[in-house]
Amino acid sequence: MSQDNTIDYFLKTCWQTVANKYNVIASQFGFTQAAGYILINIHKEGTSVTQIANATGVKSTSLSRVLNNLESLGFIYREVNASDKRSVKVYLTPLGVEKRQIAKTVVKEFNEFLETRLPEDEREQLIQSLQKINTLAMEYQPSVEAE
Repeated sequence: MSQDNTIDYFLKTCWQTVANKYNVIASQFGFTQAAGYILINIHKEGTSVTQIANATGVKSTSLSRVLNNLESLGFIYREVNASDKRSVKVYLTPLGVEKRQIAKTVVKEFNEFLETRLPEDEREQLIQSLQKINTLAMEYQPSVEAE
């Protein structure tokens, strides 16, 4: 089996193309695709770091780095929960609200672009296939064992 003929190859290259497009657009507004995705997942009433991690699938080390960057740019601020010092909530600053809206608009427009160019039956089949691949990937247990 050739590397460029595997399902995961096409998944990876497709996602890299989409992420790169988002990064090019986001850079025009002073942030990255990952930062925009995190901004979209921060709610008005604040969002815990754990909730952001769960919603975005970003690993804690990467999330910490992106949050530090967003804080230094003035997009967010963090508050420690007074009753539980282990819990930290993230809030958007007014500038962060602006950037969040930009990120949401970019995502919405890109998805509208795709929807107008993919027939509904193709979109539905793609979504079903991706959901199935996601389920199968979670179920997969390799037969090769680490030494």
